[in-house]
Amino acid sequence: MEKLKEAMYYEKLQDGNVRCVLCPHNCLIKPGAVGICGVRKNTEGILYSLIYGKVSSIAFDPIEKKPLYKFHPGTYILSAGSVGCNFRCPFCQNYSISMTSIEKAETADITSEQLVGKALSMVPQGNIGIAYTYNEPTIWYEFVYETAKLAREKGLLNVLVTNGFINQEPLENILPYIDAMNIDLKGYSESFYRDIAKGKLESVKATISAASKKCHVEVTTLVIPGLNDSPEEMREMASWLASLSPDIPLHLSRFFPRYNMQDRPMTPLNTLTDLQSIASEYLNNVYIGNV
Repeated sequence: MEKLKEAMYYEKLQDGNVRCVLCPHNCLIKPGAVGICGVRKNTEGILYSLIYGKVSSIAFDPIEKKPLYKFHPGTYILSAGSVGCNFRCPFCQNYSISMTSIEKAETADITSEQLVGKALSMVPQGNIGIAYTYNEPTIWYEFVYETAKLAREKGLLNVLVTNGFINQEPLENILPYIDAMNIDLKGYSESFYRDIAKGKLESVKATISAASKKCHVEVTTLVIPGLNDSPEEMREMASWLASLSPDIPLHLSRFFPRYNMQDRPMTPLNTLTDLQSIASEYLNNVYIGNV
């Protein structure tokens, strides 16, 4: 029987129940059940990570693909991901790994030492470190935290590509080992987060605000026709980001029909250029992607 990793950030309750406090869902998890992310399980009153040391995807990418345009441009980074997500976006681009269960996913076992060793072996090819990406890396917390600490000791950089839906204590705990983050700001209304992504806007804004004080941050918004593409919303979003720093890069990404949103058209190019113009009134670095 494989050894599971006890989760960080949970509370033991009565009757064998636990409350996970890693992300703002703060799931109450009964014995034998998992949280919303599907990868944190209550076994006899102890919360375990089902994906510790489980990798579903690994690739060697240009840093610009994260996307990070203002963080060591022209370099490469070893990218790794696992399984699961704490959001339920119907437009997910990586749904085959983020919306599946650990039982159904194809994964390989890897240790922190092995992943860091692989990253170090690729330094001569231009590798600067490790990006935790593809699925939601914050729910892979225990593995990412330990690997990032080891990578930092070995002189490698750490990058998180995340939806930003994490509680402040675990965020503050890992931030000293993170050099850059690309954070999805999926829209700028609570209704979009509540009804579409199944999350909370204010929690993501808190992550962007805290992270921007501690490491390099870039923000990505997937522009979906009819859902988050209004000029007013873009003006509010860009104005708020500029209040943190006008130098935060914003990536406006083109939507293509995916997963459970096959019936919605892809984003018109003129919508992207119009929103780029609005955001550029507030921010110094606004880019269009996926075109």
